[in-house]
Amino acid sequence: MSTLSPTATPASPLSDRPVETTRSWKTPIGYGVFTLLAVVFFGLLHRPGTTTFRLANAGDFFALPNVPLPAVATGVVVIVLLAIATVYAVVEVRAYRHVPLWVTSVFAIVFVVGFLTWAAAGATIPLPGLLVGALGLSVPLVFGALGGVISERVGVVNIAIEGQFLAGAFTSALIASLTGSAWVGLVGALVAGVLVSFILAAFSIKYLVDQVIVGVVINAFISGLTGFLYSQVLSPNEETLNVGVRFPRFEIPVLHQIPVIGPVLFEQTVVVYLAYVAVAAVTFALFKTRWGLRLRAVGEHPQAADTVGINVTSTRFWNVSLAGAIAGLGGAYFTLDAVGPFTKDMTAGAGYIALAAVIFGRWDPIKATLAALLFGFASNLQNTLGAIDSPVPSEFLLMLPYVVTIFAVAGLVGQSRGPAASGKPYTKS
Repeated sequence: MSTLSPTATPASPLSDRPVETTRSWKTPIGYGVFTLLAVVFFGLLHRPGTTTFRLANAGDFFALPNVPLPAVATGVVVIVLLAIATVYAVVEVRAYRHVPLWVTSVFAIVFVVGFLTWAAAGATIPLPGLLVGALGLSVPLVFGALGGVISERVGVVNIAIEGQFLAGAFTSALIASLTGSAWVGLVGALVAGVLVSFILAAFSIKYLVDQVIVGVVINAFISGLTGFLYSQVLSPNEETLNVGVRFPRFEIPVLHQIPVIGPVLFEQTVVVYLAYVAVAAVTFALFKTRWGLRLRAVGEHPQAADTVGINVTSTRFWNVSLAGAIAGLGGAYFTLDAVGPFTKDMTAGAGYIALAAVIFGRWDPIKATLAALLFGFASNLQNTLGAIDSPVPSEFLLMLPYVVTIFAVAGLVGQSRGPAASGKPYTKS
């Protein structure tokens, strides 16, 4: 899909945007595919009726009016806008320029509005409820993506996020049940995530075993171990060992009454608020501190880092452990917030989606968080459309988050480069 230009193309005198010497057609092709889908569903298979978007909840500062959108007219407008964006993407790529991220974001929002209007024609969609559910499903993905970013930035591919999720979920449920304290269970999840990451670090850093293979084996081992302990220990003693202790929701005064975003962001549990803090802390520390500079140096050029006195092995080991602790918090969300009691394989592959968010977010904490929110939204969409009896087949709704994940990573990432030394063992010469 990539074509080399015969010569380096100079920057346009009318624009300060950089001009690339290579081009990738992935983004225009992706735009085109979604535009064709819009033509088929919103145009040819249009549905009559009006979709009403409810924006306000009881208790907000002020009530926002409902927004009715006629399905047919909205579909036509969406098709036109998507077609314009596709043509724009083609023009930009032909000129060896990247399509701005904000264009892709607007494209996605327009398509989602069109899809919701078409799928829910004649029904009402509670937008705050849709977003609250999307955020809830995104929180473990955010923790997992942050752990993945730290681990890969320091040079270790963290395939074991799924295992860290399961270990954190199992341990937090068990310890919280024994102590009656969700806070103690949260600490237990941190420790469990670190212990799992110790295995990954030991085999991949000290013994130089292939990191992908180690990660897959760890996931299988933790899945089998937690499944065995659940059936043999937790299940027969649910009244004492698997009670389902959960954090209560805490409303931030004043802020929780802001229409739309108030119930979504400020009526949450401690685990969700920790996710906000984790995103800000990791982003700042990774790019604004000495620790982050050393970490990124080890992930990009470990030999050069070693030359200036950075202990590559120690830096990788402890940062992989930190990544495991953060991922363990994601596992705790399943039992201390969302579900309660632990069940076998309750993470349902969320660790792999979190890893996809790392790649889609180009190893950047903020972008990986946005990717996690996208995947969470896609997962919750099936619940919302199922509740309003949408004609979209239930089988499609169940596979929707995975389809979005595959397309996002394969179709929209374009040309991206991860940390240069990620996945490569280092031996001191």
